[in-house]
Order: sequence, then C-alpha cells, then structure tokens
Amino acid sequence: MAKKYIDVMDTTFRDGFQSVFGGRVLMEDFFPALEAAKEAGIRHFEFGGGARFQSLFFYLNENAFDMMDRFRAIVGPDANLQTLARGVNTVMLDTGSREMVDLHAKMFKKHGTTTIRNFDALNDVENLKYSGERIVHHGLKHEVVVTMMDLPPGCVGAHDVAFYEKTLREILDSGIPYHSICFKDASGTSSPHKVYETLKMARKLVPEGTHLRLHTHETAGVSVACYLAALDAGVDGIDMAAAPVSGGTSQPDILTMLHATKGMNYDLGGLELEKILKYEDVLGDCLKDYFMPPEATQVSPLIPFSPMPGGALTANTQMMRDNNMLDRYPEVIRAMREVVEKGGYGTSVTPVSQFYFQQALNNALMGPWKKIAPGYGKMVLGYFGKTPTAPDAEIVRIAAEQLKLEPTTDNAIDIADRDETKSVAYWTKKLSDEGIEATDENIFIAASCDVKGIAFLKGEATVNVRKNSPKAAESIQSNQSQQENLLMANGTYTVIVDGQQYNVQIVGGNATVVQAAPTVVAAPAAPVAAPVAAPVAPVANANAICAELPGSVFKLVAAVGDSVNAGDKIMILEAMKMEIDVVAPRTGKVTSINVQPNDKIEAGQVLAVVE
Repeated sequence: MAKKYIDVMDTTFRDGFQSVFGGRVLMEDFFPALEAAKEAGIRHFEFGGGARFQSLFFYLNENAFDMMDRFRAIVGPDANLQTLARGVNTVMLDTGSREMVDLHAKMFKKHGTTTIRNFDALNDVENLKYSGERIVHHGLKHEVVVTMMDLPPGCVGAHDVAFYEKTLREILDSGIPYHSICFKDASGTSSPHKVYETLKMARKLVPEGTHLRLHTHETAGVSVACYLAALDAGVDGIDMAAAPVSGGTSQPDILTMLHATKGMNYDLGGLELEKILKYEDVLGDCLKDYFMPPEATQVSPLIPFSPMPGGALTANTQMMRDNNMLDRYPEVIRAMREVVEKGGYGTSVTPVSQFYFQQALNNALMGPWKKIAPGYGKMVLGYFGKTPTAPDAEIVRIAAEQLKLEPTTDNAIDIADRDETKSVAYWTKKLSDEGIEATDENIFIAASCDVKGIAFLKGEATVNVRKNSPKAAESIQSNQSQQENLLMANGTYTVIVDGQQYNVQIVGGNATVVQAAPTVVAAPAAPVAAPVAAPVAPVANANAICAELPGSVFKLVAAVGDSVNAGDKIMILEAMKMEIDVVAPRTGKVTSINVQPNDKIEAGQVLAVVE
C-alpha cells in the first residue's frame, strides 16, 4: 500500500527566522540557503507576512515586497509560497480598515504569494469574514485558521476540544471561502491528546477531501509528539523548519520528523534525509555570523504556565537584553498566567501574545494592574473583537478608566473604518506631503509601518541586526561605528567587566570611572556592543513626564508650545513590539520635549514637561 503523502511547509525563512532572530535576517545572507532548499526538493515555503513584514522595514532597511519578488524568482513559478495574516490586522499590530485589508491581499498576490494563512487570535470569526473574502477575491488560496493553546493549569472555560469544535462550526457556517484549514498553536502548549481529539473531531466535521494542517512550536517540548498525534488523527499537512533555526522556539526539525516517522505509513513531502542534510549545512553556513540567543535553542516546561509563543519569546528576550533587564524575564513569564486568565483567554499569538507580555511586564515592574498596557486594555474592552470568555470585570473597569474608553461590542473592522488614519486617502496625502510617490505598495508600507515606513521610503532607515562577527558590515546598534556611538554618548553608564559592575561617566568621548559597584553581577547573556545606560534617577520636577519602561521613541505627536488636555498624546514609544502612548497627565502647555524619534530611553528618563 502506498504511503499517505503529507504536505510539508518549510517555515525556515519566516517563522524560523522570527522565532530565533526576531525576523532580523538579511535577504542576501539567506538566499544561498533558499537555493539549497529548492535543490533538496522543497516546494512549499512560508516566505513572508506576520512579523517578517514589518521587521524588514523596521530593522533591515529592506523592502518586504522586493524580498518576496526575489524569493519567487529563485524558487520558480510552481512553488507554493505562503504568508501569514492576522485577520483584520493583516500584517499590522493594530486593526485595519476594509480598504487596508483589501490592499493587503492585492499587494501580496502581486508580489508572488500563493496562499495566505489567515487567523484571528481571539478566534472571533467576524474578524475572518472580510479578510478571507478579499484573499480569495484577489486569486489567492485561503487557509483559514483555528488558533490553539493550552490554558494555564487550573484554568477552564476555553481552549478545549468543545471550544475548537464551536469555532470550526462557526467558520463552516459563516460561508467564509477557504481552500484549507489549519489548527495553529504558536506557543506549542497543546497536549498531544488534545491535538489528536481535535483533529479527529475536525476530520469528521469538515467536507470530505478538506485539507487539514497542524502548526506548532517546540517551545514546550511536545511538538514531535503533537505532530505524530495529528498524523494518527488524519492530518494532511504539517510545518517544519531546518537547522539551525529548528527546534527550541521554532518548529520541529525536518530531519527529526523524518526520523520520527521511519517505518510509518507516511511520506513527508517526498523529502530525503541526505538532501535535507545538505540544505541544513548550507543554511548553517549562511547564518554562522548571527547571534543565536540561547533561549531560542531550548525548550521550557514553564511555557504552559504562561503561555509564551516561540515567535514572540526571543523577540521579547532580545528587547529585554537590549534594555539591560533580561533578569526580569522569569518574573514577567510568571505574571503572564494571571494576565491570560483575566484577559478572556485569547490565544497567545501575535498580537494578543504581545498584549499579554506587555501587561505582564507592567505588572512585574509597576505592581499588579497599576498600569494597563494600551493593547491589553483595548482587547478586554472589545476593540479587537470578542474574547473567548468574558474578561474579568474589575480589569475591564480599570482599563476603561485608565484608557478613557468605553467597552464596545462593535465589530473591529467597523471601528477601523471610522478611523480616518486607517484610510487610503489619509496615507496618500501623507506620502504626498513627504514627497513620496503614492503607489499601492508605498501606501501599504506607510500604513502598516507608520513613521518607520516613511523613514524607509525616504531612505532614512538604518540596519539593526545582531551578528557575532566583528567583520560584519552592520553594527548591532546602527550603521555607525562603535567609536562614533561613544563620541555621541555623553552621560553616565553602567558597564560590566569580568562580572564586576562599574559606573562610567563619558563626556565628549572621554570615559572616567567614577564608582566601582561593590557587588558582583551575573555576566550578560549576549555580547554587549555598547555601554548600557544606567537607570535614570527620579526627577523632582512634578511637571515632568517620565518613561515608565525602557524602549525607544517611535513618534512625537506634540511639540513645544502646544496646549494639551489631560490624556492627550505627547508621543508614542516602542517597547517589546508594542506602541505605548505617552499622554499628558494634566491640562497645560508643553514646555519641553527632551527626546527625538529613534532615541533609546530608560525607565525614569524625562521625556517631556507639561506645565
């Protein structure tokens, strides 16, 4: 009897890169490995979308559409090239209007996409209707998704087989056009037994011949067992990655799954061990200069208690590492359990995973529920759709009070349509004001990446990748040399030498050790490319607005001399993949703006003064 053919999607160049490097891999560095993957017989790739859209503009000074075009040219016209979309969020962290949802599908079709995997983190089917319709309208295959995870121990109310059956029935009854169905577990926390029962349920429920897939991560250490359970339940496709970006926070390794299914009645994509081994050798050589975060190669039994998805875990730890606060990571992960439970059990996948992480970070640093993260607050108030269960009433009250928003039951896409800043006309004018041609591509880049998209289009973007090689053309922090950074870095810094902490004062590039700390601190988990700013002392001026978290300045909204009301935006910060509004604490006049866009900031640093 012939073996059952299982379609294999290689996630190396999208989810693999995201799960290990936060998406920061330059196209010229990985294209030789793509050639090797083609030679190995792989014909189905995840090649863009998700966080690998914005990250190219934010960190690589590369155009994601150009990358997609070149990817297609390498693999040829017959390969199935797949991207990831977040329903009404498309490849953004915020919701998009109907115009932007349509433009997303149109542009991704134009630039080589075959299939779009389309999910909603809340499993709100309303968020999949228009996006799915536009995907099919533009001639793409639509892979509709049910998102999965296991709830933290002791929690009940969603994310069991009955919940997934309810969600799947809603999808089937909605009339959303689709070509395949994926069950997606971004945190890798679903138990093998639940995976088996869920896929058996789905196989009975869907029309005969429906293509069913499972996507998971190795993060919690059970992905291979889950894939074997899914195969036993009748799944038609699974996702895998190639070493060195497989396992750990990413998908199971292709070679590992070929080994795990030896002697079984499955043909995994027609792939052969020796050819895959050669491909992985080439990929390893391509990525040898990239800094590999140790947490990206590990599995953690603590992940089911959070749960933290692999695609977000390393992005968050790298940002914490950059901001000299990685020691707080275990505390933040522990805090996520309560955040998930009280937030209504949305699936821990972008953007909801980032809402969870940001709120857990706030709870860990500032005290439980003292500061509501804007994304988390808008989620519990209903602005991203309906959560699987009702959020905690007290948290809803606190969020409404802090964000000055009322709870809503309106559809997320209808809310977005009422927002002028999410219209094509708004971004067309914005580009015109900047002297940039308003092509469809440029409109979508600007709308999805805002000021960073505009900076890219104006030729002002910088490269920010993490490489070990001192010969790398891109520095870890910017295109400037470390010497230039130091000359500009006037101030007091904390540096670590042989595990000993020192305070160093730099003026005009001249460094003076002003104090040696008496305690020994742990060595950093990653190479330190530049001095790390010491925490800024509290400021006596009661009118000063100080940063509550470390991060960077994303956008200035107000200017010196502006009159503002309490709650008006002064600026927007970026921290942990999220945009954080800095608002006026009182009515008054902005008398000082102390930072500029792209500035790195520390907790406690004075950002502005309103008097």
